[in-house]
Amino acid sequence: MPARAGRGVAGGLGRETLADRLAVLLATQIHSGSLGPGERLPTEAQISATHGVSRSVVREAVHRVKSRGLLVSRQGSGVFVAAPAPHRPLEFDPSVLDSVAAVVHVVEVRRVLESEMAALAAERASRAQVAGLRRALAAIDAAAAAGHDGVAEDLAFHRAIGEATGNPQFSLLLGFLEQYLREGMRITRGNEARRLDFMEAVRKEHRLIVEAIAVGDARGARRAAASHMVHSAQRLVRGGVLPPGAARTRSVR
Repeated sequence: MPARAGRGVAGGLGRETLADRLAVLLATQIHSGSLGPGERLPTEAQISATHGVSRSVVREAVHRVKSRGLLVSRQGSGVFVAAPAPHRPLEFDPSVLDSVAAVVHVVEVRRVLESEMAALAAERASRAQVAGLRRALAAIDAAAAAGHDGVAEDLAFHRAIGEATGNPQFSLLLGFLEQYLREGMRITRGNEARRLDFMEAVRKEHRLIVEAIAVGDARGARRAAASHMVHSAQRLVRGGVLPPGAARTRSVR
């Protein structure tokens, strides 16, 4: 594998990570037949040594290829190439994050998805799930206070909303989308961490989503979730990460 690609807050939009490149390589080997159905994948240590990357990079790359249905884990045996699926699995082009326009497109998909998840969660969430959402918010605050980027905690919060819908397909879809959302979220949270007003706005938007879900206000939850995504895009423009006009968003009513 070539040397690690550098990335900054703005520069990360068009940069491949080592995990991206290794995931593409593994998928190519599977599609070409170099790794056939039922064949055991080399161990983490072997892949790490072969390609000169860390084991954490290998784990992330394998997770991404698994999410595409190309690999399966067998407890105690390892990771194997999956049998060809009767239907083609959902996947985005790996270049989906190579341009500002593509990033905005993914954000729009997320806005539609998360708005409806929030509305369904408001109709169906149990008290325990609402309590879990509040804990997820506290975890985001704790991560920020400790100087961490909070990406994992933010993703966990949105997964908790998906689980509160009672529909397991949302959790599966979010798990798939995370491979495309993670880097964008790092950029978003890095931008927000540079300004206290941005950070407080995000906290308020998250709280509005949870409070609407807690009181069973589906319309309010939908509006709060959509508004959060619109404002996130606007903050990227205000923070200089996206150029003016890159995130064409309208106010949510």
